[in-house]
Amino acid sequence: MAKDKALVELLYTLADDDFILAYRGSEWLGLAPHIEEDVAYSSINQDMMGHAAKYYQILEELGEGDADELSHLRSPDKFRNAVLLEEKNGEGTYLEQPNYDWAFAVVRNYFYSIHKKVRLESLRKSNYEPLSDAAKKISIELQYHLMHWETWFKQLMMSSDEAKRRMGEAVEHCWNEMDGIISLGPFADEMVEKGYVASEASMREKWLDHMKKTFEQIGAELPGELGMTKGNGRQGEHTEDLTQALKTLSEVYETNPAAGW
Repeated sequence: MAKDKALVELLYTLADDDFILAYRGSEWLGLAPHIEEDVAYSSINQDMMGHAAKYYQILEELGEGDADELSHLRSPDKFRNAVLLEEKNGEGTYLEQPNYDWAFAVVRNYFYSIHKKVRLESLRKSNYEPLSDAAKKISIELQYHLMHWETWFKQLMMSSDEAKRRMGEAVEHCWNEMDGIISLGPFADEMVEKGYVASEASMREKWLDHMKKTFEQIGAELPGELGMTKGNGRQGEHTEDLTQALKTLSEVYETNPAAGW
């Protein structure tokens, strides 16, 4: 039986988005603004890595290969995550002068969490039962993530002039790449026709509606058109940041493939 390419591509999109953003979040371990945030952010990243594992497991059941190998041994061009989610947290590395940008972390996670909520609401009604079942379970944990990042976003956007300036820069950066997260890639029409997920247009509209309400609440002006300037990750277009991230992520697995999640 031929593989359902649209379904497989959708599952890689879902898995890779959570996988790479959870990794970027893990790089904040010990570096978050305060110890309570360190604990909370670590918990969120563990949840997100668990969400990725659910999707990789479904891919394994569809015959795509071992879930651990799918997450650790594919080449960068095989990944389907959005480019914004793979970008470094800031200057330096985790081990050498990590001058990370907390504003970028807050805005990226908040924007992604809103879209993830919209996408999961659609996936809960998916014609593919394993996907709808996974979406229902993941939605429960996402509510906490969303509340967390929305609180940070609103507080910093209404804080000091310095905070507003840095948040404004992060908003502009993420806004210019947000279409890369909303994109479903080359199989978008088939995904929608088969009832796996809602259309890009529908999800974009719902995401923007949420943003309009948030920006009105904090008295900020909504930016202009969404963009995607660094390539479409759904088509295997990525930056050097992903290559470096995957090299680090796969280091232990390649040393000891018997290690589990």
